[in-house]
Amino acid sequence: MQMGLGYGLWQEQTQKLVMTPELRQAITVLQFSSLELLDYLESETQHNPVLEVERTIDWTELAKELNKTGGTGSMSSSFGGQGLDEAQDGIRQGVTLHEHLEKQLRLLPLNAEALRIGQYLIGNLDSNGYLTLSAEDCAEALGVAKERVTQALQHVQSLEPTGVGARELGECLRLQLAEKADVPPAIYPLIDHYLEEVAQGRITRVAGELKVAPADVQRMVDLLKTLDPKPGRMYSTESPSYIIPDVTVERVGRDYVVIVNEKSTPRLRINDFYRNMLASGDELHKETKDYISGKLSGALWLLKSIEQRRQTIFNVTSAIVELQRGFFEEGVRGMKPLTLRQVAEKVGLHESTISRATTGKFAQTPRGVFELKYFFGSGVQNASGDSTSAESIKSQIKQLVAAENPNKPLSDQKLAQLLQEQGIEIARRTVAKYREEENIPSSSQRKRYE
Repeated sequence: MQMGLGYGLWQEQTQKLVMTPELRQAITVLQFSSLELLDYLESETQHNPVLEVERTIDWTELAKELNKTGGTGSMSSSFGGQGLDEAQDGIRQGVTLHEHLEKQLRLLPLNAEALRIGQYLIGNLDSNGYLTLSAEDCAEALGVAKERVTQALQHVQSLEPTGVGARELGECLRLQLAEKADVPPAIYPLIDHYLEEVAQGRITRVAGELKVAPADVQRMVDLLKTLDPKPGRMYSTESPSYIIPDVTVERVGRDYVVIVNEKSTPRLRINDFYRNMLASGDELHKETKDYISGKLSGALWLLKSIEQRRQTIFNVTSAIVELQRGFFEEGVRGMKPLTLRQVAEKVGLHESTISRATTGKFAQTPRGVFELKYFFGSGVQNASGDSTSAESIKSQIKQLVAAENPNKPLSDQKLAQLLQEQGIEIARRTVAKYREEENIPSSSQRKRYE
């Protein structure tokens, strides 16, 4: 049988998804966190003159301010009897580690050369307070004798916080121990040679090497834990990260109510000037009219995307609250395994939409602030045939470890056995995995010697 190739014209009807600019914008707005959305809207109002931020007046607060000032005078005069400028000037600015140390260094009776070397050393401290160059390099850079650098370094190491100016962890710990009384002599060889062994929980081995009792090593380890291995971090200049909850879950009677936080984003509206310009019968230049119409269309799509984002987050959060009601009633122990598909089927959306609506979004609940992603997770089967979430099992492991005898800590096998007695079918390796995810040390590292 021969088959021939040919060509022709025919009509075919198919369906396909076209990623229009408006759809891309809706997806982008949905996946933004509150802070990212705020930045995005500020950028859009700058590029689109049709959009403007709606300014609302809190008449209650305004009335309070007018009552304080007797209805006259400037608003700034009502800030505790002081002007607004004075209130702003009273805000304390953060002090860096270098500024804090240099201020102390100038109070010491040093000559000009020693002060210059000390300032150079302080300038070469990292954010944890450790010196990042050797005395030889410093002496070569400043053109001074190494002995001068060593003397200046001693002055720097005498400053607060204790431990700054150290060149490695052992020196940092020694500087802090020098200010303590009744320090056991064996702690110094422990610092020099056995810190890694101690971190692995090999107390008995270290005790044999140092020829002391395991209880003595335990007390030395407890003393080391009171020291700060990074003395400069309290002066970190990193800006703190803030979380603005996207939704709030409140308990009203026996039910839980979901409230979308709309205060974190500015309220936008269409500028009346451009709206009236298009609505009026005045003739406009074609390019002007097309420009305003395009910007107006973009503004309307943005407003629609924001409302769609709000409704999607509300529906998804409501579904999570309903499916994870046990968490809100009992805490982490009441959590159940939950997948994106379960929520997607409940709200009638695609799993990818659920993922975008929960990533980077936080909920303020009666049990704390949680990312919406927190409520999703796998689990293991229990004796009744149901499933127990991983977070619930982790919570139970932490409770078992917290109640254990520190002299005889529970092994992973024993933890698995105790969980199985509670009806949770779990293997030892799964217990070890969950324990490590919760940063719980192994039984050998948790063991204490009294």
